[in-house]
Amino acid sequence: MNAVPIVYLIFNRPEVTRRSFEVLRALRPARLLVVADGPRPNIPEDAEKCRLTREIATAVDWPCQLQTDFSETNLGLKPRIVSGLNWAFTQVEAAIVIEDDCLPDATFFRFAAEMLEKFRDDRRIMCVSANNFQEGRRRTEDDYYFSRYPHCWGWATWRRAWRHFDPDLKLWPRLREGGWLRDILQDEAAVPYWQGIFDRCAAGKINSWAFPWTYSCWVQSGLTVLPNQNLVQNIGFGKDGTNTTSADNPASHLTVSPLSFPLRHPAWVIRDAAADAFTQYRQYAPPALPRWKRALRRLRAAFNLGR
Repeated sequence: MNAVPIVYLIFNRPEVTRRSFEVLRALRPARLLVVADGPRPNIPEDAEKCRLTREIATAVDWPCQLQTDFSETNLGLKPRIVSGLNWAFTQVEAAIVIEDDCLPDATFFRFAAEMLEKFRDDRRIMCVSANNFQEGRRRTEDDYYFSRYPHCWGWATWRRAWRHFDPDLKLWPRLREGGWLRDILQDEAAVPYWQGIFDRCAAGKINSWAFPWTYSCWVQSGLTVLPNQNLVQNIGFGKDGTNTTSADNPASHLTVSPLSFPLRHPAWVIRDAAADAFTQYRQYAPPALPRWKRALRRLRAAFNLGR
């Protein structure tokens, strides 16, 4: 499992980087590609923080092919991650991607490696993730299921999938007018939420690469492999986070449960619509609905998904 290249995304947080790098040190990957943004010119302390973070993230003391892609200027969250991953996938065919504030369980790396190999040539699958937001609900007796949501707190993909990434949502105006989201979501109430997200992404009003990645996977009818138990903790919530600023967010307290091997594989490749409905109404509550209707839909989802 340590033969799979790791892409490690860092910026200016030495403390969280120190913790996540210890996970990588224990794994001892044979190839590590470190991507870093540069310091912000209006934040004097950034220069030292970025220097120290890079020092931590490259302190490789095991046999390893270390490659770096460091920006000397500040590109910003979305451009830096996009350009860094574009660079990484010119170097490797497949990789596990870890951001500095994500602490995956050790079993995630073996899980991701097996999934990258199993679905290497299966173009239905775009992504493998460490995330599970089912709040303890086990959907099947297998160790993973298929979802439309490419969660990215510890994930993996292939060059053949990343080449479809469209950071600018070029086709969105045509897809929006054609009612395409209804076809994908098959949930009228969820459409306003995602339409609003993609509208703002296309207009440059959301500093996120993850929403365009979701869009890009959906455009290809791509599925994500999700474990039936959560394999990652995000330690980046708080004032230093970019899109994870609230330490009160329930997602900041997710428990981690290791997988057991050998894995139990599903007999089919079919999206778990029930699990996705639960995710939609727990993680992405449609804002266009009144609060009581959102609560009712979450309640219905919980009862319908209790298998």
